[in-house]
Order: sequence, then structure tokens, then C-alpha cells
Amino acid sequence: MFVFLFNRICLKHLSFSLQSLPKAQVFSGIQPTGVPHLGNYLGALESWVALQDKYSTVMYSIVDLHSITQPQDPQMLRENILDMAASLLACGIDPTRSILFQQSQVSEHSELSWILGCLTSMPRLRHLPQWKMKSKQKNEGSVGLYTYPVLQAADILLYKSTHVPVGEDQIQHLELAQDLARIFNSQYGEFFPEPRALLSGTRKVKSLRDPSSKMSKSDPQKLATVFLTDTPDDIVLKIRRAVTDFTSEVTYEPESRPGVSNLVSMHAAVSGQSVEEVVRLAEGMDTGQYKNVVAEAVVQKLQPIRLEIQRLRADRGHLESLLAKGAEKAHSLAAPVMTEVRKLVGFY
Repeated sequence: MFVFLFNRICLKHLSFSLQSLPKAQVFSGIQPTGVPHLGNYLGALESWVALQDKYSTVMYSIVDLHSITQPQDPQMLRENILDMAASLLACGIDPTRSILFQQSQVSEHSELSWILGCLTSMPRLRHLPQWKMKSKQKNEGSVGLYTYPVLQAADILLYKSTHVPVGEDQIQHLELAQDLARIFNSQYGEFFPEPRALLSGTRKVKSLRDPSSKMSKSDPQKLATVFLTDTPDDIVLKIRRAVTDFTSEVTYEPESRPGVSNLVSMHAAVSGQSVEEVVRLAEGMDTGQYKNVVAEAVVQKLQPIRLEIQRLRADRGHLESLLAKGAEKAHSLAAPVMTEVRKLVGFY
């Protein structure tokens, strides 16, 4: 996931007036790989909702072009796109305060990616860590997997982003976007700003079965991940079975006690309290009792989201209409940029 701040404004496409907010645009993308989990929500989606009140124009994209770097069943992909749209809306993404759209429906993303790809050397891509990791897992990777950081750079530069809130694992891909902005500007004249990183301070939610790893949708252990659509009973079961240790006291020591520290971090995040406050609240409890407290807090946070996802998924036409309108608004922002890029490159 990635969040981008842009310096271009297009308020006429939004149904509200936010003149008092900073004049910047925010863009973030998320792959449609199924319903988000608790780590996605606390690590990114919750802050996306808050950004709608902080900046004048906010854009969120379901980046389906990125998702097909891995084999996809077409029908499943269609459903996953709608699942993601419903999940974002249920979490608080508001189409009257932001633009929600499907990446593949704005062709300028692909066009700019091709142009930037022609300015990118193969060794530059080969040294990116995610290519090394994913290609080793699959023995060999596709051309799409190899070049998807260029598409990510195009996502960033297409809207002339100036700041990119990212996780630490995305820094090198942001550096590629910065490099490509410099290369393009050097060859064709000053046009793209060099986006700067805004590192997120959010604590990562760890797997409930292996607290040394991040919570993941693809974890083969069914009890490792809490999804936004999990029932209260599912959540209680998963948290009660969470791996801790043999010390009964509740403390926050991520290095020596990663399991119980993960629960503390999770509890603090869903309840809006500090780590110190929730540790004080847990005084006198053993870890078994504390798991029940954490489970109750997570259920309370996620239950309204789960019910709203169910309501929204029942109306396919409504979701498709919202995404189509969002794509029109995104295209209206991307098209003028690509017109200038084509002129600079010499296409006309």
C-alpha cells in the first residue's frame, strides 16, 4: 500500500468545498487481494479516512493492474475488486470527500508506465528487493512482476505527487520514482516534482500465530489473521489462540515477548489508547484474561465495519457505479498531465 500527496487541485470534480484545508492532493493505492485484515486497517486504512479531513482532494485507487503480476482467476478478481471497494467504503472512505477508483479504468497509468519504462535500466529494477524475494519464491518471475515498480512510479508521478507516506519496505520503490522524475526532467525539461517520503509511525500488526512475521492475507494458518469480515466468534477464537509465552504478566517488550506485545499494540490501536495505558489497565490480569479484553475491543471496533461491508456487497450495481464515477474524476486529473507528457516526448 502507498499514499501520495499531490500539489494539483481539482475541486470542481468534488461535491464539497474545503478551501480552509491545505492545497494538496492525496493518492493511495491498494491491491484487490480480498477483504483487508486488521493489520491493513490499523496500518493504513484508518489513516486514509483521517486524511479526508486534512487535505482538499483525496484519491484512493484499487490497483488491479498491480494484482495481475500474480496469476488471477478473472471472476475472482472481479469479486475482489468489489470486495475491496465495499471494504474501503465501510472503513470510512467517503466518495463525497474523496475519489475512489479502479486503476485499470484510467489508461494514463499504463501509458505513463511505458514511457517511464523506456527510461529505466534493467539493472536498476534487478536490484530492487521485492523482485529478488518474489522471483526466488517462484524460481522465475514475469515481465510484469519485474517492471511493476515502474508502474508504481507512474502511479506516483501521474498526479505530480510531492510527498509519499510509505512503509519502510516501499522506500526503494519511492527512490525509483524520484530517479525517474529526475531522468525525465533532465531529458525533456522540468516537469515532474521529486516526491519525498513520509514514513508512517504506525506499529505493524503481527501474525497471531507467528509474532515475528507481519499479519498477512496469504498466511496458511487460518488462525493467524483477523479479517474485517470475521464474526465476533471468529475474532474471539483467533485471539484466544494467539501465541504468547509462559509468563502470565502482561508487559510490552517487543524483543523478548513479541506475542503478548503484539496483543498490547493491537489493543492500544483499536481502543485509541497508548501502550502504557493499556498495560496499566491489564495490571493483575494473566495473559489468558487479557486475551478476552483484547478480543472484546477488536470485536467492538470491527463489528460495524463487518455489517457495513455485508450491506454494501449486497448492491453490486451501486459499487460499480461509484467506481465508474471515481474513474471519470481520476481521468480528468490524469489526462492534462499525459497531454503535456506526450508533447514533451514528441508524440505531437
